[in-house]
Amino acid sequence: MNTWFASVDLTKASLSTQIPMATVKKTVRVAAAQMTSVNDLMANFNTCSRLVQEAASAGAKLICFPENFSYMGEKSGDSVKIAESLDGPVMQRYCSLARDTNMWLSLGGFQERFDDTHLYNTHVVIDDTGMIQSTYQKMHLFDVDVPGGSSYKESSFTVPGKNIVSVDSPVGRLGLTVCYDLRFPKIYQQLRFDQKAQVILVPSAFTTVTGEAHWEILLRARAIETQCYVIAASQAGKHNEKRESYGDTLIIDPWGSVVGRLPDRFSTGITVADIDFSLLESVRTKMPIDKATGLHRSLNNPVRLHEETFWKEGRSRRSQSGEVMNVV
Repeated sequence: MNTWFASVDLTKASLSTQIPMATVKKTVRVAAAQMTSVNDLMANFNTCSRLVQEAASAGAKLICFPENFSYMGEKSGDSVKIAESLDGPVMQRYCSLARDTNMWLSLGGFQERFDDTHLYNTHVVIDDTGMIQSTYQKMHLFDVDVPGGSSYKESSFTVPGKNIVSVDSPVGRLGLTVCYDLRFPKIYQQLRFDQKAQVILVPSAFTTVTGEAHWEILLRARAIETQCYVIAASQAGKHNEKRESYGDTLIIDPWGSVVGRLPDRFSTGITVADIDFSLLESVRTKMPIDKATGLHRSLNNPVRLHEETFWKEGRSRRSQSGEVMNVV
């Protein structure tokens, strides 16, 4: 197993060089796991157990696992067959693991049973007493034709979730997402501005094609635009003859810098970094993005937002019929 450490050096970070060291707040350590799940529930649990113990030894309070951490089938129907409720034996095994190691667990992409032919792709957060603190059901399903010939239709066996979810934890307020959600920035804006997230979790299993093209770019963009830490635990390597994942598990700070990464994007292991709340506050204070235009309050009506901005700047007048007149 590989453990890699990273932390933000406040004497070097470009945006935080002017912060007096006396004002630096407590930092909290987190870990992100990388693994190659297979179609064997117990084998995957044993891998997760080793990584949790490794993270605990490294001083982490939370470890994040990738999508499909507990099971990766060879075909779509396999996941439905093994899906079970949150109070079933698989999830209870992970609850016991969290309690025994005194660790918070982020378990992304659990196959939660919906009915005989469908499941939820559920992100589960378990606290250090073994209690489930929150769940999020993946909203954006992976129905795509990937360049190179592969096609995926997650909606054929998965029911989309309806709610955006965040939860408080010892490492800050967590915003929960899963994999393909990453391509839809609105959910991240709502997590930041409506739900006050400080750390956003992105458990994933990107394909090699989409990962090579977009993985790091999208993650750093989400971190920069929300000014949140982003923890992206990823599946890596060849799961079976039909499926291979990109890997490259990352932890990114609110300035968009990569502060945690395994040197081998295919290896099984963890990367560890410190969540520094003073850096988070510094980024948000020195580059405020939450009050200039009220965008976060107007995401559902961008046309009205544009009109309000237009009026405030005095660039138009309207007749009683609503026609824009005298644009200058």
